[in-house]
Amino acid sequence: MNAVIDDELWSAVGDPIRRRMLDLLLTEGGGTATTLSGRLPVTRQAVAKHLGVLDRVGLVHATPSGRERRYEVDEAQLARAVAQLSSVGAAWDARLSRIKRIAEAIHRSQEG
Repeated sequence: MNAVIDDELWSAVGDPIRRRMLDLLLTEGGGTATTLSGRLPVTRQAVAKHLGVLDRVGLVHATPSGRERRYEVDEAQLARAVAQLSSVGAAWDARLSRIKRIAEAIHRSQEG
């Protein structure tokens, strides 16, 4: 993934409504904007916009279903996103460990 896609991915999964939508789509095996709007505290139009964001970053894909579109999570893209997010988390863990060691060293030097 390039940096532009990374930013879009972070933005997409950074929204709590979109994370809840992904959870619902995963647990229910898919859904439409109408079915999701009945389970979320936002309008159908807002759900459709959120689905558009998730679709643009490749986390969901749509197929026609009557007058609506049925969305499902793209599990391969989700796995890539999880791996990327885990990698970023690991990098931050390493940074925080270094900061902790520096802070402990400063503290020790000030005590003695």
